[in-house]
Amino acid sequence: MKCPKCHGKMHKKQIQDVEVDECQDCEGIWCDEIELQQIKDKSDSDLHWLDFDFWKHPDKFEAKAGLVACPSCQKTMDVIQYSDNAVEIDFCADCKSIWLDKNELEKIIEVLETEVLNKPVSEYVVSTLEEAKDLLTKPDAFLSEWKDFSTILRFLQYRILSLKPVIHDTLVSFQNNSLNR
Repeated sequence: MKCPKCHGKMHKKQIQDVEVDECQDCEGIWCDEIELQQIKDKSDSDLHWLDFDFWKHPDKFEAKAGLVACPSCQKTMDVIQYSDNAVEIDFCADCKSIWLDKNELEKIIEVLETEVLNKPVSEYVVSTLEEAKDLLTKPDAFLSEWKDFSTILRFLQYRILSLKPVIHDTLVSFQNNSLNR
């Protein structure tokens, strides 16, 4: 396989125990949808419940016709801007693979970590309900869904307590009073 950007030779590389293809020259990486998800999940366990919106909600992203061909199926890839930052992702809508230029993976992980810390409470409530639904309707993935549900609840709690410190202070006071009895 040849690099879609510089046409250099690709070699196998392990990122977070996930095998991807990396260009020896420009150090870009080629991975499919599942590999990218696995890398994200292993990079930060608190991100496991987040999906990449460009696969889940493609209508939220404005795709532009790209200039490079997909190394797998040879179709011209599209380009989207991921989040509000300057990361532009080349992706193949046909085979669900993506090309990340050097350091773009790290930037995407940073964006997701920032998203987790800044999501409004209302979005955490919606995500909690979605995960609760998945927990009940996907019995084959119970453990994974439970982990996601628990993580979202934890972040919802953190978000509420950070926005309303009086709730935190009341809970701490209540706990201290209970322990002192």
